[in-house]
Order: sequence, then structure tokens, then C-alpha cells
Amino acid sequence: MADKTKKPKNGMKFDTGKAMYDLIDPYCLEELAQVLTMGAIKYDRENWKQVEPHKYEAALFRHLQAYRKGEMIDPESRLHHLSHVMANTMFLYCHDKMKE
Repeated sequence: MADKTKKPKNGMKFDTGKAMYDLIDPYCLEELAQVLTMGAIKYDRENWKQVEPHKYEAALFRHLQAYRKGEMIDPESRLHHLSHVMANTMFLYCHDKMKE
């Protein structure tokens, strides 16, 4: 029989101030990965690094505009337009970081 007088041990984890990756929606992250996978297959894994950023701005706005007009799913990829917006935003962010 278990001794009920013993207090349960409370472990400690010092993660205050660290990024909370558990806040990222797993379905959102999965679809972003699907968009990136499609691009890697279609163009090449690292191709996005060679493309001028203005092309990603244009693609971002095309997908956002399609979404704003009520089209949720991109006809070519069959993935959500906002997933493409996330991918294009990531490319723009990374291009900016590569300049630093």
C-alpha cells in the first residue's frame, strides 16, 4: 500500500522568458510545412533564397487578396491561402535577417 503521508515531488523547470513554442497551433504549422514542402519539390529546397524579395511580396498579396475575396483554398496546391501567406512572410523575414 502506498504511503499517503509523503508529499508529491514538484519538479522545477526554469523556462521563464523563453519562447513558448506550444502556443503555435500544430495544424497551422503542419500546413505551413506542406506549403514549404510543395515549393521544395517544385523549385528546390533552397531556391527561395535566390528569389528577389519583391516576388514574395507580390505572392503574399495575391494569396491574401484571394482570401479576402472569399477563396479559402489555393486551386493549385489545395492548401489554405493563408498558409501561403505565412510561407511568403517567412521568406521575407528570412531575406531581411540574411541582410544583417
